[in-house]
Amino acid sequence: MRGTSSGSVYKRCACKGDSGRRLGARCPKLRGPDGGWNSRHGVWGFQLELPVDDGEPRRQLRHSGFPTRRAAEAERDQAKSLLAVAGGDPTMERAVAALLVRHRPGTPFPDRDVLTQDLQAIVAPTAGLTVGRYLIEWLDGRQVAATTRHSYAQHIRLYLGPHLGHLLLRELTCAHIQAMYAAIGAQSNEIAAARNSDDPDIRQSVRGRRPLSAATLHKLHSTLHKALSDAVRKHHLIPHNPAAAVELPDTRRPRARVWRDRDVAEWKRTGRRPSPVMVWTPPLAGAFLDHIETACPTLYPMFLLMLHRGLRRGEACGLLDRDVDLGHLQIVITQTITTVGYQTIVKPVKTPAARRTLPLAGLTAAVLREYVAERAQWARRARAWPDHGLFFVQPTGAAWHPKQLTDRFDQLVRSSGMPPVRLHDLRHCAATYLRHAGGDLKEVQETLGHAAMEFTADSYVSVLPERHIFGATAAADLIPRGKFNSTSASVPTSAAPTTACPRNSSSR
Repeated sequence: MRGTSSGSVYKRCACKGDSGRRLGARCPKLRGPDGGWNSRHGVWGFQLELPVDDGEPRRQLRHSGFPTRRAAEAERDQAKSLLAVAGGDPTMERAVAALLVRHRPGTPFPDRDVLTQDLQAIVAPTAGLTVGRYLIEWLDGRQVAATTRHSYAQHIRLYLGPHLGHLLLRELTCAHIQAMYAAIGAQSNEIAAARNSDDPDIRQSVRGRRPLSAATLHKLHSTLHKALSDAVRKHHLIPHNPAAAVELPDTRRPRARVWRDRDVAEWKRTGRRPSPVMVWTPPLAGAFLDHIETACPTLYPMFLLMLHRGLRRGEACGLLDRDVDLGHLQIVITQTITTVGYQTIVKPVKTPAARRTLPLAGLTAAVLREYVAERAQWARRARAWPDHGLFFVQPTGAAWHPKQLTDRFDQLVRSSGMPPVRLHDLRHCAATYLRHAGGDLKEVQETLGHAAMEFTADSYVSVLPERHIFGATAAADLIPRGKFNSTSASVPTSAAPTTACPRNSSSR
């Protein structure tokens, strides 16, 4: 902890120079002809460095408006005497510093005896309270959604407890928290290096472990920051939040990238993908649909709908029979199935934008009609058919678990030989295809159920290679040339823009 300085006093005024800015301590009228202070011009003030934890920015106490130097020094010395009440205890020093910062100039400082009692009341409840015990008690007292509670509990169990749990709450500093994030970052780098190792034994040693992304680190910090803010404001256990001054790496959502031929070749050679978020070209998407139509006819209709209309995984699992109108070629998204651990929770979609009506293409509706007919045969063969009202079900009538979809999708991608994409990346594919088929950004935003168009444009819409070529050609053609034009010279015949997933002759 950086300690308190002896403080200083100064004199300044409100006079303005030729530029219109205040002169402050540079005003020549502050001094008399003999070089001494002019008692008829300006006011006195003081500044005092307050104690802060290592890694935190400076915090100063500044008061001005005193008529004499002696008055300013007396106020400064009184503030220093109050800091001395803490007796060198870091927690008490921070409590006094917080009190001094909130003190209004012109009003008297609190009495030393009263301050001593107040400090003892602050410190006593936290004398033996560890960070780990406080976090558990804090979570027990929170009224939050089940998914949020599960997230908080994971953060406490996996990271906050192991790294900070043994520390006394009143002794927790910004440096402790920064050291925790540094350790987590080093561990994540080790896991990432092991997962990319050429040695299969090293890869096996980190199987099931993932590096902590910058986005997850920010979520972890939000949990800690909220818990410590409650310790300050609601429970009055500590004088300030040590997590407030922690610096975290920037978190930027990775932009979706399209699988180009050279990227596919590099992936086949090394097994690495160019970005965490990847988009199939329409031919690749069509080839995948051709594969799963035969390899997994049970899930083919659901994955096709997700690829055509950009449904989230939980929205596809939670799609209701009554919200599917194939006669009018539309569906309505009203609910989602999420998970807490492995337990499923059915709930309405989170935002008004997520509740949306989606039109269907004739091809999409045709596939869904065949699925409805197949599902009717499943129901006739079943001894008991669940009455949950869901549209997409397993052949037994049971609901699909979201994790089942992800696992099965990953298996189908591997068996198809396609370059890998995540199940959620089908939303990126749907957005990209709709945009390049002529849909504007507003249409893409409403289809995906986003609240902000900027988010859709920045994170979900990619540019297909053919569009890059035609855009460059159109720009070049604006410049007249005598020898040739760019259209005839530079555009390959195979680079015609594609606006739909190609299907072979055996497709529906």
